[in-house]
Formats: sequence, structure tokens, C-alpha cells
Amino acid sequence: MRRAIYPGSFDPVTLGHLDVIKRAAAIFDELIVCVSVNSAKDGGLFSPEERVELIRRVTEELPNVRVDCSKELVAEYAKSHRARVLVKGLRAVSDYESEIQMAMLNAKLYPKLDTVFLYTRPKYAFLSSTVVKELARYGADLSDFVPRQIIDQVRAKVADSAAQQME
Repeated sequence: MRRAIYPGSFDPVTLGHLDVIKRAAAIFDELIVCVSVNSAKDGGLFSPEERVELIRRVTEELPNVRVDCSKELVAEYAKSHRARVLVKGLRAVSDYESEIQMAMLNAKLYPKLDTVFLYTRPKYAFLSSTVVKELARYGADLSDFVPRQIIDQVRAKVADSAAQQME
């Protein structure tokens, strides 16, 4: 079985992420979308468990996609789940520089692990979870940026976060 892992913070999952998920799911027998808890990033808008739930909601029609969460190194997670491929989405050349370094590090930690890069479709090249959160803070229409099933939840979470910061 060809199993791959698509790791990321997904805070929140965007249409760009979902595009990569769908394309990777068409390539591999099983795709594990792994919400990685990144020590370099702050706590985030959504908890890791909430992110898992959001991704499950938007991938429920993809039978070979599983969603999980991990605090361990991606290479260790891949090894423990007997996956030999990581999927990474690239938006720009600048993403490639950091991602290729991470791919080499992961291969050093787990020599059987390869990284496959999927380019982001041009219509999503500008899109990031950070952009989505900023747009939501200003009440912008999110329908071109996040899956419709989670727009209300993203708006509510951003509003709750803003209200807490005002206190």
C-alpha cells in the first residue's frame, strides 16, 4: 500500500490545502493529513483537535484520507505509521528553499522517507492560513479561501479571539 503523509499546521485548512489533499489522495492509496504541532508557531487560532475536526469535515467524501494529529517529529511520525512519502505543497520558490532543507533533514532522520512536492494551483498561490485569519478579522467574504463547510466556524473563532483580546 502506498501511504503518504501531508503534514502541516492547517490553522485553518484552506482551499489551497484542500486542493493538495485531493490531488495527493488521487496519487496514493492512503493519505494521512497530519496536524503537526509546530513548536516554532504560537498556539494558533484553533486547537490541534479542532483543526483535525475541520479537516475531517471537508475531506469526508475522500475515503482514502485519514486525519490525525501529532506532536512528534514528522519523520518519526512517518516511521511509526510505515509511510515512506511526505507530501508538501509549494506556493512559491521561497517555499522550496525551506521545504527542501526540511526534506533533507527528514531523510537524514528516516532514510526511507521521500518528500513529494505538489505545486499550488495559481489561483491558490497567494493563499495561506494567515491570510485567511486576517481576512476574517476584517469581515471579508471567505468563500474563495476556505471550504464552505467551515466558513461559519472560522468566522466565529476569529470573533471569539478578537473579543478575548479586547478583554
